[in-house]
Amino acid sequence: MSALDLAIAAGVALVAGAINSVAGGGSLILFPTLVALGLGTVAANVTNSIAQWPGYLGGVLGFRAEYAGQRGRLLRFGLVALLGGVAGSVLLLTTPTAAFDVVVPVLVLLASLLLAVQPLLTRRLKQAEDGGPRRDPAWLYAALFLATVYGGYFGGALGVILVGVLGVGLHRLKLANALKSALSAVTATVTLVVFGLFGPVDWLVVAVAAPASLLGGFLGARIATRIPATPLRVFIVAFGVAVSIYLFTRI
Repeated sequence: MSALDLAIAAGVALVAGAINSVAGGGSLILFPTLVALGLGTVAANVTNSIAQWPGYLGGVLGFRAEYAGQRGRLLRFGLVALLGGVAGSVLLLTTPTAAFDVVVPVLVLLASLLLAVQPLLTRRLKQAEDGGPRRDPAWLYAALFLATVYGGYFGGALGVILVGVLGVGLHRLKLANALKSALSAVTATVTLVVFGLFGPVDWLVVAVAAPASLLGGFLGARIATRIPATPLRVFIVAFGVAVSIYLFTRI
């Protein structure tokens, strides 16, 4: 990539990090940008995953107070996320690139639609919240495994999926949001290791995009309460749908 391409990647990563803090969906901005800059879809996906990894750690630190008394649950769910992330990452690297090219427009569209209904989902889960202790249902582990397989394979709007699954299973939205950050961080760390060792990562892009994503996430968290999330979400969803249509035309 040229110096201008790297500057564009860094700038978009900065914006993506901020978007993740404010509304979520930063991958729907950075991934297509990397494709437009000349990376193949698989290379753009793995590079995007690694570049956004630092932002997930910041999310975990931000929710650290919510993890009190959740050690056992974190370990159990974390193990599921570890296995799911490995399965998804290996699936991406062992299936033909042509298969990913066919699937990715559907995944981008799905991620965009999930982001669109996130406020409705959050309101429904908030209404159903009871705050009382309950045993984790068995289906929750299967659902978390499938969600993190998706996270290892593509990952767009993974946080929305995890909040939905955890919210329904635990009936505690605040805890679900905190656990979402921890499980996203586990899945992202798995992809960092697997893709870093075996994936077609553009490390030059990572070198400029990862710090920018981290800075964007920090700045986004600082201004999240001042930015109306709804217009930003509408823009991201519209952009994601447009990207999906474009990717469909490339098949």
